[in-house]
Amino acid sequence: MSRVSLVGPAAAVLLLLTAPAVDAQWLKQPTAGIPRTKEGKPDLAAPPPRLAGTPDLSGLWRFDADPYTSNVSVDLKPDEIDPGAVALYKQRMEDLGKDDPSTYRCLPPGPRQFFAPNSWVRIIQTPSMMAMLYEGLLFRQIFMDGRHLPTDPNPSFMGYSVGRWEGDTLVIDSIGFNETTWLDYGGHPHTEALKTTERIKRGSFGRLDIEVRFDDPQIYKRAFTVPVHAEIVADTEMLEYVCNENEKDAAHLVGKASDEKKLAVKVAPEILSKHVGSYTFKAPDDPNQVSHFNVTLTGDTLSMDIGGKDKQEMVALSETTFAVMGVRLDFFPDHLIFHIVEGDMKATKDR
Repeated sequence: MSRVSLVGPAAAVLLLLTAPAVDAQWLKQPTAGIPRTKEGKPDLAAPPPRLAGTPDLSGLWRFDADPYTSNVSVDLKPDEIDPGAVALYKQRMEDLGKDDPSTYRCLPPGPRQFFAPNSWVRIIQTPSMMAMLYEGLLFRQIFMDGRHLPTDPNPSFMGYSVGRWEGDTLVIDSIGFNETTWLDYGGHPHTEALKTTERIKRGSFGRLDIEVRFDDPQIYKRAFTVPVHAEIVADTEMLEYVCNENEKDAAHLVGKASDEKKLAVKVAPEILSKHVGSYTFKAPDDPNQVSHFNVTLTGDTLSMDIGGKDKQEMVALSETTFAVMGVRLDFFPDHLIFHIVEGDMKATKDR
């Protein structure tokens, strides 16, 4: 099984799980014990289940951090980030993310664990501990037994986490992350001083709303919060994803993101305007995995963004062929095609 993976804003659109539809692997196994509509579909609007008086967060969830996947700091002002960290982030983007420790070196994601586009996480909840199981055969422990965070932790990839309930909101505090990992897919760094606080609410059976607060005073002049949400995944199972299996990207990450500008051509704004619009990408093996992004025009330059944030300039290579962060794409009247190592990916233009 392989994962389609890109860096920068394109990653937030196209990172998805590809797996063969084999019934023997439980991909069509009905989930027992969940509320259903008259038609037999999962009732996503039903009240959340409860365990020992609190919401039960157990289940298989698909997390979505758009539009912050590639830039968690997009809402910060430039002077609120250490200049050295800004320079490092820009260099990582320019280098096409080839030094990403998680994507290409296959190391654990650390505090970026909720920011892989459309990532699946199984939550197992007990009164004294919560476990989060990830596709990449990783796990995370959140201790709910009243213990305090360690005072001098040995830095680790996934950190140390303790949780508590504040009413129906689960609050998780985590520290002790090593400096190897990135905060996002763009490459924002952090130090060992990083502390994260997650506030998780399950307002309905089918949805989690999460606020992730990052506090690293050695790099960021103020703490900042990023919203994330998750949707329940029913009537299937999560299969393993082994990062080093069938990996095809790293060998092709040569050159720089700016190399495409050497091939740039001038395209008239009236032609560029035909490509402007919102686009929808659906994973071929899971129609519920949907990503939305926008193409906008400023002057004579097209840009791509997700949710109006973190616009990335597109380089015109012809009237219909463009590049964004090292990924080439072709525009058609009603869709566009991304050309990546694993194959072509289609996004439909919304009407």
